Amino acid sequence: MRVALTVTVAGVLAIAGCAVAPEAVGAAVKAESARKPAPDFELKDADGKPVKLSDYKGKVVLLNFWATWCGPCKIEVPWFVEFEQNYRDQGFAVLGVSMDEEGWDVVKLFISRAKVNYRVVIGDDMTAQKYGGVESLPTSFIVDRQGRIAAVHVGLVSKKDYQNEIVELLKDPVEKRASVAGAAAGGAE
Repeated sequence: MRVALTVTVAGVLAIAGCAVAPEAVGAAVKAESARKPAPDFELKDADGKPVKLSDYKGKVVLLNFWATWCGPCKIEVPWFVEFEQNYRDQGFAVLGVSMDEEGWDVVKLFISRAKVNYRVVIGDDMTAQKYGGVESLPTSFIVDRQGRIAAVHVGLVSKKDYQNEIVELLKDPVEKRASVAGAAAGGAE
């Protein structure tokens, strides 16, 4: 009986910490006036090299807090690999922040098997607190070229939602003005 209770409690805790939230926070890209600066941090990558979020200024960044044991995180990783491949030449980057307490042993094995093509760092409680106390995994922040948080997703959201936000933020200002002007002209008919 005690073993069954322990297994049940462990299962509930694992599910609670790894969200497939039907009410997942996922909104379209925030208006520029509503965006707040993404907190900077410095963490080490798999090679022990320091990585700062501020190193990515000028790029659109998908900042993903995840863990190797998180089912929904495992669903997203191939999407992020694809996004990195498809959009990196346009000024886009994925930065994974692993929250695995076991450290690099499990993370390196996972990123090797998943053929992760973007940088991964190991996060800590202080980094998670800077981002509002990341309580569910996955939690992702889409950061614009100016280093501001343009969208937040808690839990698993669709690949298309991410892709739409990335494409929107990658448009240069001239392209954006043209698409807004075209939409306004189309609505006037």
